Amino acid sequence: MLEQRIQQHFIDSADLKYQAAQALGKPIADAVQAVLACITSGSKILACGSGVSAADAQQFAAFCVAGFERERPELAAVALSANGALLASVTGQGEPAQQYARQVRALGQAGDLLLALCVGGNDVQVLAAVHAAHERDMTVVVVSGRSGGALATVLRETDVLICVPHERAARVREVHALVLNCLCDGVDAQLFGEQENP
Repeated sequence: MLEQRIQQHFIDSADLKYQAAQALGKPIADAVQAVLACITSGSKILACGSGVSAADAQQFAAFCVAGFERERPELAAVALSANGALLASVTGQGEPAQQYARQVRALGQAGDLLLALCVGGNDVQVLAAVHAAHERDMTVVVVSGRSGGALATVLRETDVLICVPHERAARVREVHALVLNCLCDGVDAQLFGEQENP
């Protein structure tokens, strides 16, 4: 019984990835182009995520800086901190919902790109970060799930929405990992040429 349940997880994950491949191909390619425009103009990527997606944002920034599957020059990327010390302002009054937005306003500049990850698309911290990025004239790439939530409604024409069409958070996060791998691989291939993988 348990083994069948485990096998079903693999089947469901594979089915969703197969179904999403065609629907997500264009938005992922658009996101690659947005990242390339940012990097080649000498700008940087800021990445953030809600809940466990914060770890995905950190991993994406690490791949940009340290390399994905090849040795290459570093790309400018920073994962915004979910660190509690940033919650309080100098006066000791801080709004948790502004945690990422404060960092975007402090670090972001026109031409930079915000990569925001949120399974449901309704996290107030991520929404505030997107608004702050727009204030700074930054491009925004949102990687979400379900219907894209509130995040889908605040994006501009120049922004990119990559929305995994599924309700279950675990399945959405699995596809998010693949989306980020595709972004990293696409950027590397466009900047440094195709490479055969072992």
